[in-house]
Amino acid sequence: MQTSSSNSFIATFLKMESAGGVLLIVAATLAILIANSPLDIYYQLLLSTPVEIRVGALEVAKPLLLWINDGLMALFFFLVGLELKRELLEGELADPRNIILPGVGAVGGMVIPALIYLYFNHENPVAVKGWAIPAATDIAFALGILMLLGSRVPTAIKIFLTSLAIFDDIGAIVIIALFYTSKISISALIIAAVCTAVLAILNKRKVMSKSPYILVGVIMWVATLKSGVHATLAGVVLAMFIPLEADPETGRSPLKTLEHDLHSVVAFFVLPLFAFANAGINIAGVAVDDLLHSVPIGIALGLFVGKQVGIFGFCWLFIKLKVTQLPVEMSWLTLYGVAMLCGIGFTMSLFVGSLAFEETGVDLLFDERLGIIIGSLLSGVFGYAVLRVSLPKGD
Repeated sequence: MQTSSSNSFIATFLKMESAGGVLLIVAATLAILIANSPLDIYYQLLLSTPVEIRVGALEVAKPLLLWINDGLMALFFFLVGLELKRELLEGELADPRNIILPGVGAVGGMVIPALIYLYFNHENPVAVKGWAIPAATDIAFALGILMLLGSRVPTAIKIFLTSLAIFDDIGAIVIIALFYTSKISISALIIAAVCTAVLAILNKRKVMSKSPYILVGVIMWVATLKSGVHATLAGVVLAMFIPLEADPETGRSPLKTLEHDLHSVVAFFVLPLFAFANAGINIAGVAVDDLLHSVPIGIALGLFVGKQVGIFGFCWLFIKLKVTQLPVEMSWLTLYGVAMLCGIGFTMSLFVGSLAFEETGVDLLFDERLGIIIGSLLSGVFGYAVLRVSLPKGD
């Protein structure tokens, strides 16, 4: 049984995520408008602005776009890690009965889209690198669409969607760690490992001050960035060592405090900025051949078809096998509508796409973004339509 404070936290989380989803739509739309206007040259100059930090022999020099993708997105993954730890220890996912349905749905929602993408791109060794792009779900965007339906959406649907997205994020973390790493630097990895050990010691000794964790986390982020393993993973590792229990002196949990403080920063700054920096696609002169290229069609069909088939299909199978059951407030049609909404891969798909293609030497970013926008748009529109029909009428 969840406490009232836990329910209040969930309500606040869903409200903030929904509002953040609307802001994401605004940021993405603005980026597309600018990219198709005379201001595009300034947009590109801004994103390519070199930003450098140097301390002695240590240098981190990247264009602004990569600072956003590698730096600010590490903050996003740090928040994901905090949410995951709390949910598994005392939240909705602490009860094994609440794990099975969104868990199997998330697996189906990653496997089937990836297979659809590979079907269209298996003969192209460069394009194959993008197989994980349609496997992602953008929880903020999806909840933003749900918010348009107002009070008609039962809490069970929102919790199911949020839980599924958490498993989806776990899958994304594993995929990034295993498949999207560049040349490995052993010395940098050793430094990152030492930082991890220090974090474990701090946690073991029940150090409640957040400052030591953040300091070690920053060092670990730099080391991870230099190691060849994607730097965003440092955020997840750091989150696992932040204490959940309350500080005896203040009565406040360091993890919950950080989670609360970061939610608004991530929802209203980090993710919209990421969307603005990555969604700008010049669609002037887009021809039918561009739409039918194997990369955008694989991504678009992976998101729009693969997500709904994978999530709904896997959930249906496990419910029929009596391994789990459909939540009381959900019907088969609402489950299908939610599965369609999960085809909105926007932010996470763009992020995985940048990892897949930024170092290939082949310009597939246009194809990738085109497929993501089309697949996410179709999923959002049709998912909203299905839920609008299937949910009970409002007052």
